[in-house]
Amino acid sequence: MSGAFSPHERLMRQLQRKLDKKGIERPPVICPGGMMNAAIVEVMQKGGRTLPEAHHEGGLMAGLAEDVQAFTGFENYGVPFCMTVEPEALGSSINYGSLTCEPKVARENFPHVKDVEFVPNGAVAKSRRGAAVLEAINALSRRHQDIPVIGSITGPVSSAASLVDPMTFFKELYRDRENAHRLLAYVTGQLVDWALGMAESGASVVSIADPTATGEILGPRLFEEYALPYLNQIIQALHKAGKPVIVHICGDVGRVKQHLYNLESEALSVDAMVNLALVKKENPAVTTMGNVSTYLLESGDPGRIQKAAKILFDRGIDIIAPACGLSTSSPLENIRAFTAAVKERPDA
Repeated sequence: MSGAFSPHERLMRQLQRKLDKKGIERPPVICPGGMMNAAIVEVMQKGGRTLPEAHHEGGLMAGLAEDVQAFTGFENYGVPFCMTVEPEALGSSINYGSLTCEPKVARENFPHVKDVEFVPNGAVAKSRRGAAVLEAINALSRRHQDIPVIGSITGPVSSAASLVDPMTFFKELYRDRENAHRLLAYVTGQLVDWALGMAESGASVVSIADPTATGEILGPRLFEEYALPYLNQIIQALHKAGKPVIVHICGDVGRVKQHLYNLESEALSVDAMVNLALVKKENPAVTTMGNVSTYLLESGDPGRIQKAAKILFDRGIDIIAPACGLSTSSPLENIRAFTAAVKERPDA
């Protein structure tokens, strides 16, 4: 359409609130990568670049990101395609998965928060898989200046809970606060270095997904103590580097909503059960992102998916995206219906 913005400018203007009197012509529709991995089976079959191979090689990773964008219609490139780059570099054992199954932590190698062996800063970026991610970001940013490249990192609480058995970890947030904070500070330092490596490699935006830091698990007190300050440390470091930040928090955020509004990120991404219109009403300064149901995108019909996307559009949601992770078995037809519903609004 006449006067439309490029995908890169549209997203950056929305994140940085550089809007003219008329604003941007429509919301961006994106899928950041990481936890929200859109490398579904049909995309890999069509493009011929597959996982788990592309988890390890920068050229394949960049090519798969290009396939995802081309086939799905999402208006960004997003890497990596999982949440295991950080825990592997910091000491956990990883199952790399298959074409149909994403990688996961096979074993947390430290029995207690006090037992985590700290490695020198820069471990993630210097790991084999970290280097592949940075290579992919660099290649994508050089090849595609009109489409934003989003580097996705795993948040501090989720990263820490991938080094120590999660049940032990949660108990020791109460029982061993000193060592719990030492672990969170260590992990956050590694994540700052990792995120800045993405920024230096050409990422337009960094997205932090911290699904373990849900209010349902932590509650308001622990969220304020262990999630908020460490997330903001990463955000502040990226702001000094001139990069905007998206933060995703899973689950029902009702118990921690007051703390979410103290996040310093440019955008807040939430799960499908959260009323984003209410979030906007309660705090108009928040740039809202989301939140079409993962289950709907996998199992719904295209008509219902388009209706859900249009509701978000009509309610003024700032960035339209999946609510959480995507199933690798999600039909490509459903994903394309989702992105088309945002792009083809008659009033856009």
